[in-house]
Amino acid sequence: MAAHVLLYVTVPDEVGARTIARALLENREAACVNIIPRMHAMYWWEDTIEEADECVLLIKTCRHAVEAARRRIAAMHPYQVPCIVGWDMDFGHPPFWDWLENQCATPDQR
Repeated sequence: MAAHVLLYVTVPDEVGARTIARALLENREAACVNIIPRMHAMYWWEDTIEEADECVLLIKTCRHAVEAARRRIAAMHPYQVPCIVGWDMDFGHPPFWDWLENQCATPDQR
């Protein structure tokens, strides 16, 4: 299991994206959040094909912070069933890994 995780989250708008991103960063549950401001989604919801513009969050975090980040995102998210998925990051630049780990640590852990 990798020590680093990339979370993919969709939200309805940029205001919500920034709010969630800031909360994750302030609580050291993420080292970096990239916000992709506009994508168009098509999906099944309650037996109907829906369409909506959304924002994408790409959240770079550490394995030890993933569950806390997932809980925070779910609690803040306006969707009934938010998209919160993650992938292990198996390859990366060692100095980036060091930086990421330092950012996801509380001050007493650094």
